[in-house]
Parts: sequence; structure tokens; C-alpha cells
Amino acid sequence: MLDDQRGLRLFLHLAQSLNFGRTSLDCHVSPATLTRTVQRLETELGHRLFDRGPRGVSLTAEGRRFREYAVQALELWQAYRDERPDPADLTGRLTVFATVTACQTLLPDLLAPFRTAHPQVRLDLRTGDAAAALARLDEGEADVAVAGIPARLPGPLVGRTVTVTDLVLVTACDRPDPGLDGPFVLPQRGPVREAADRWLRARGRPGAVACEPDGHEALLALVALGCGTGVVPRLVLEHSAVRDRIAVLPADPAPEPFPIGLCVRRSDLRRPLVAALWSLTAHW
Repeated sequence: MLDDQRGLRLFLHLAQSLNFGRTSLDCHVSPATLTRTVQRLETELGHRLFDRGPRGVSLTAEGRRFREYAVQALELWQAYRDERPDPADLTGRLTVFATVTACQTLLPDLLAPFRTAHPQVRLDLRTGDAAAALARLDEGEADVAVAGIPARLPGPLVGRTVTVTDLVLVTACDRPDPGLDGPFVLPQRGPVREAADRWLRARGRPGAVACEPDGHEALLALVALGCGTGVVPRLVLEHSAVRDRIAVLPADPAPEPFPIGLCVRRSDLRRPLVAALWSLTAHW
């Protein structure tokens, strides 16, 4: 039915514009695709729908009859869609991977529209290290990941930014003579580590790396213990249990802002559950 709708809508636009070039442009299809669509309709109907002559394009008598059918068919389809009960037309399970911080700060608002629209879908929420989020997604262990978005996403993945947070340099409040020359406590891998490395290279003073923990929460614990200067998203710091033991260091220039987004496998956008969530988060 979706292909039929597309053909009918292209036909109706052309019936109004009587200009193949204008319809092709307005409907974002190539002239060849538009021509094939019209030819397919004419073949199926056994009649010409348009006359193409020196004076341009015009509807045939059969074209005018078919225009009435196309309008009614699309109106009936829309009425059917509008009158369907709005129950849980989608069922199944959607596996979401996120950090503990993302679960507490982003997911309630991010997933609320989806939960309201599709209450019978089971949400399977898994937490873990932020740096592992995209790998879990790419390996098929999750359908959706809420994670830091790197400068370049792997080809099979697509992401949408839902918030942007600062990357801040932090140190223990009671650490003697804290500075920006290290030693540093940096994530072992992931987008924050990549951003921190870019900032260090731009300063021209790399500094020694004292610790490379797996997660941001572990990083903040090590910073609170006085192990070094850390680089961490402000969103994580603000919701950390050890934030009162940590001070933010001014930095000029500061590390680049850090985007956090919703990521899925590009191929999964054809799956109803993933497509529904993707659609409902379009305006974040």
C-alpha cells in the first residue's frame, strides 16, 4: 500500500502541475522515476493518463477519471489510519544501553513519548561503561544506545544529538597545588578520551597519564582520591556522589563541548520498534 500511495501522490501532483520537471523537483524524485511511475500506472490501467504534445502535458479523459479515484483512495486510506484505535499497535522488546548517569538524567524524558505511544513494548534497559556503548550497539547487544557521539561515527551507525555538555577539568578539593599539567586521569577509551587527547595535543603539553579507568564514575572516584586531574562531562560531575570533594579547574582554551546522542544501527531504521523511537525523538 505504501508504494501505491507514493504512485498516487506523484500522479496527483503531476495532474495539478502538468509539468514533469516541477513535479520531479517538488516531490524529490528523479525525472526518470516519475516517468516510470506514470508508465507503470498507464500499463496497469491499460489507458494513457497524460497527453504529451508540443503545447505541453494535459490529462486525458481517462486521466481525469483516474484523478477522482486517486483522491478518493488516498482519503479513504487516511480515514482508515485516523480511525484505527490507538492501542499498542507495536509489541515486542526494545533493548536500550546507557550509562547510569544517562539513565537518571536523560532517559525518563527521552523515552517518555515512546512509552506513552507504545505501552505494550517492553523496554530492556542495560547500563555500563560509556565507552562501550557504541560497541555494544554495533555488535547487536542493544537496539539503541544513548552515548557520547564521536567526531566520526562508524559507518553502520547513525546518531542524533539530544544534548550537549561541557567537558571540564576536575581535581580533588584538597589536592595540593592542582594544575593543568598533570598527572591526568583519563578514560581508557571512547569519545571523552578522544576529546581529551585532542585538547592535550592542542596545548602542546601532553602531560603524564596517571590512571585510565573504564568509566566516568570510576574516574571521578580516582580524582577525589587525589590521583590527578580528570577530564569528564559536566553532566556526569553534577550527578556524581563525590561532586562535593571535587573542584572544577578553569581552562583556556577549554575542551570542546561534548555531544550526547541517541544512536542506532542504520539498517535497524527499517525495524518498526526502532523507527518508532527514532521518529518520536526527532525534535529533541
